[in-house]
Amino acid sequence: MVVAASLVVVAGAVAGVLAAFDDGGRASDEAGPPEVSASPRPAPLPEVATRSAPATTASAPPSPSPSARRTTTSAPSEPAKKREHRTAVAGRLYRHPDSQVLEWVRSHSGDPRHAVIASRIAEQPAAVWFADYAPDTVTARVAAVTSGGAALGRVPVVVPYAIPGRDCGGHSQGGAPGLDAYDAWIDRFAAGLGSDEVIVVLEPDSVAQAECLSAGERADRFASLARAGRVLKAANPRARVYFDAGHSGWNAPGKQAAWLRQAGAASPESSDGIFSNVSNFHTTADEVAYDRRVLDALGGPAGLGAVIDTSRNGNGAPADGEWCDPAGRKLGRAPTLSTGEARIDAYLWVKLPGESDGCKGRPGTFTASYAYDLASS
Repeated sequence: MVVAASLVVVAGAVAGVLAAFDDGGRASDEAGPPEVSASPRPAPLPEVATRSAPATTASAPPSPSPSARRTTTSAPSEPAKKREHRTAVAGRLYRHPDSQVLEWVRSHSGDPRHAVIASRIAEQPAAVWFADYAPDTVTARVAAVTSGGAALGRVPVVVPYAIPGRDCGGHSQGGAPGLDAYDAWIDRFAAGLGSDEVIVVLEPDSVAQAECLSAGERADRFASLARAGRVLKAANPRARVYFDAGHSGWNAPGKQAAWLRQAGAASPESSDGIFSNVSNFHTTADEVAYDRRVLDALGGPAGLGAVIDTSRNGNGAPADGEWCDPAGRKLGRAPTLSTGEARIDAYLWVKLPGESDGCKGRPGTFTASYAYDLASS
């Protein structure tokens, strides 16, 4: 059985972001576990564009219901010809200073695993997820990340993850209460993108896992995703937006490309390409080959590329298909914007290594034993 990436993003935490927690009685192996709820919650990020100020935690969103078919209006954007031959983002990726692994490192200097986790995981840049439906605060929280990257001249990676019907009602269910609400949330998300380079990993599983939707619901979701891409790129012309291609062990390239085309991923007004392997374990070589096949089937401008989550794929996917903190995995290639591979724009750590899928620790929490296993394998 193919398991969606969102099952390993899991409820209760956000990859790459520090969550609020209660220290009372907590085992030292875990850092900052939030209360597990029906849907992922973001870590508290500052409500002003600073890099480390504390903030309060937003409440979990209500469970969504499928939206009725409707039309969407497009956002203004640059003419397509300006985007057809864009080069990949240059420079270095941004490490946001608020993350669960950094919290653990700061709090456990005497732990014998400290040096390995600090050097091999905590020093690497990772994506920042926005997995709640909190429209009143999302603009400021996104701006806190993008402005932090801009201040250092580095490129942040942000993950909007609030599509209605998320995870088909599974472990990571949640999101906005409907597609109209989601469209408005994306408008506010886009308002925090600033004007510098930023990579947007748009809604993991939203395309690859669309089989659970009816044809009408799927068309509505894809219309909202296409709109989201246009809005994000109109808000910041230097933003690079990537759409969900699942992974090499999931849908066939032709099927995935057909859905991606419906979702706007072939249009330079919405998209810079695709992403794959988020929270999964397939080898980089398999993902490179798969992504190129998807891009070939997708069509669109020659400049479309792909980004790959390499955070935990050093030993590839387990042969038995196990998805929940499988044993014997290890860190993959370090995050970089210079892959040396044609059409592969970046290797990213979208899922932060050490954040449990729910078997080696509480779902979404950074678990030192798991992190150490990954980093020392």
